[in-house]
Amino acid sequence: MKLHLISALLSAAVILNMSAASAYCSDTTAVYDNADGITDCFDLVKMRSQYNKQYNNSDLNTLSGFVLNRIPYDFLRSFDKSAILEPMNTVHNGDGTFYGGGYEGGCAMLDPISKKDYWIVAMNLADYNNAQLAGAYLEVTGELGTIKMLVTDLLPEGKKGDLDLYTDAFPLIAPVEKGRVPVSWKIIPLDSAENAPVSFKFKEGSSPFWCGVQVRNHRYPVTKLEYLDNNGKFIELQRRNYNFFESRFMGAGPFTFRLTDIYGHVIIDENITLVPDNISQGHIQFPL
Repeated sequence: MKLHLISALLSAAVILNMSAASAYCSDTTAVYDNADGITDCFDLVKMRSQYNKQYNNSDLNTLSGFVLNRIPYDFLRSFDKSAILEPMNTVHNGDGTFYGGGYEGGCAMLDPISKKDYWIVAMNLADYNNAQLAGAYLEVTGELGTIKMLVTDLLPEGKKGDLDLYTDAFPLIAPVEKGRVPVSWKIIPLDSAENAPVSFKFKEGSSPFWCGVQVRNHRYPVTKLEYLDNNGKFIELQRRNYNFFESRFMGAGPFTFRLTDIYGHVIIDENITLVPDNISQGHIQFPL
């Protein structure tokens, strides 16, 4: 049955207007709320079968814009609307201050980070949300301009929306003598993820009996990490505030991981080798 569905979908890809495929559509669930809550290629086939009865061309283009641009890569990607943190390009507002840390020893534990590659920033506890936005890439705007910054640390005393910018970066968005200024920011795609897959950093001391794993080089922040157990079931890993997911039951690997980002994108990465205190390269990346 699945082979017939896939064949129909690939045929549909030739016929449909592919210009819609380049756009992410956060309104997908508004036009098509499927029973299992996961939006994938098979839902597009189902919608086409009901075309002119329940759905129109606009509905079809909306769903195809979300699904069709993933066909050339694999059929492992899907969509989990329950994981959505906020619409894409949501703008946050708060106060901006500055400090001298974050490149080494930041709470997100993303060392090493090169000053040549990134400006870094600390985020307030509410938005950091138990490391959900650790490693988020932000576009930060002040009265003098806009810069891109990587979230590597915490600002415990900050209120929701507040950021603590690296000392050398602050003068690019506001006069340094002001010390505290209004800023706005939004989450943007991580530039290094454009042509590279996600990767996995295994914590020192990881073994078949306890494992800590951190996701790196994710295009968007990761909401959930799951591993495939011996019974073929995905098990969610517990997230720690220092940006590692942990488990005592994963075993020795290699692992199959299912990752969900803050916009509901779901990807599955296979054959990830456990190497303590080292990084294992993944094979897939979150879509735009």
